[in-house]
Amino acid sequence: MESLRVLELYSGIGGMHYALKESGISAQVVAAVDINTTANKIYRHNFPDTPLWNKTIEGIPLDDFNQLSFDMIMMSPPCQPFTRLGLQGDVADPRCKSFLFILELLPRDYLIKVLSGCGYTYQECMISPTNVGVPNSRLRYFLIAKMSAENSSIQTSDKGCSFSHVTDSEFPERSSVLRYKCQNIDQPSEDNPNVHVLYKRETQMDSQRKTNQNKDLSVQQIQDYLEPQMNINMELYLLKPKTLLRYGSILDIVQPHSRRSVCFTKGYGRYVEGTGSVLQCCMENEISSVFTNLDQLTEEEKLQKMFKLNLRYFTPREVANLMGFPQSFSFPEDISIIQQYRVLGNSLNVLVVARLLQLMSSEHFGHSEGEKQFSVLGNEYQCS
Repeated sequence: MESLRVLELYSGIGGMHYALKESGISAQVVAAVDINTTANKIYRHNFPDTPLWNKTIEGIPLDDFNQLSFDMIMMSPPCQPFTRLGLQGDVADPRCKSFLFILELLPRDYLIKVLSGCGYTYQECMISPTNVGVPNSRLRYFLIAKMSAENSSIQTSDKGCSFSHVTDSEFPERSSVLRYKCQNIDQPSEDNPNVHVLYKRETQMDSQRKTNQNKDLSVQQIQDYLEPQMNINMELYLLKPKTLLRYGSILDIVQPHSRRSVCFTKGYGRYVEGTGSVLQCCMENEISSVFTNLDQLTEEEKLQKMFKLNLRYFTPREVANLMGFPQSFSFPEDISIIQQYRVLGNSLNVLVVARLLQLMSSEHFGHSEGEKQFSVLGNEYQCS
């Protein structure tokens, strides 16, 4: 059967491309488009044979798109205009310009209305990697859509297939993935003077939530995603004394046997608050014994206690592992650690997207070769 021809927009470091490979779908990425020079360098390093267009999407003539004769579009538009930590400019944010241009290639309207008006059947869902067994919370909005055979879209081809409503049975192992509630399961409790803080600004509710997460045997342990310690230059990743003193009480600390970690953002390694978990490497001391009454000690005494935990950042390779990137993925040698964290924080979870691609294409293989036009959209909806 003929391979699908795939156009990858906002290609970044290739998360969607890896997801396509992971899905097992017979497909070829005929072009990738992005304007981030660092991300493009990493993409080209890993996919040297894929045509990579370093252009703004709105600057590409429609004829150039049509000449690709693509069957599928994959994209993850910029999330910053819509995030809680961003400026919340919505469609007025200049970073939305390229996405709005894509929608204008269809009838002049917004996403859902555009899809409906063009004859697409779509499915929206909120999914976190924990839903597919990965110990990392990265709750994101995804939309998958397939066009019916009697309609056409951006390209001149009129091929397509029907897309019935997704049922739980089509996601057999973790069917709740399509019913996932939009909530930040790692959000600390709101400041409340009547709530008793145990230690490290954690309440009993916070502690119980983390305990419950660590008891979920359907999720793997953090240690399954770690590099061998002998391969890590610890001096590069250990938290510095000034960081421990200033941010020690708000660190999200996980251990090798934990089954949870919080979302890694593009600020990981540069900023501390809300950018990702840190790893406790020395297990001889309990976190509670180190942080209880810590605020009553001198700075030197505080450091002596916190040093006992041997806290470090996850390496970029470990973050990539948690985001589902295969071992074959690598960075060019001249990409700094901070740049690696930044592009990973702007990427998506490969395994989640692969599962969605499998789900979306499941009916395709039962249809004729001519019926194969569909698209997938994954938006980093809550990243910062």
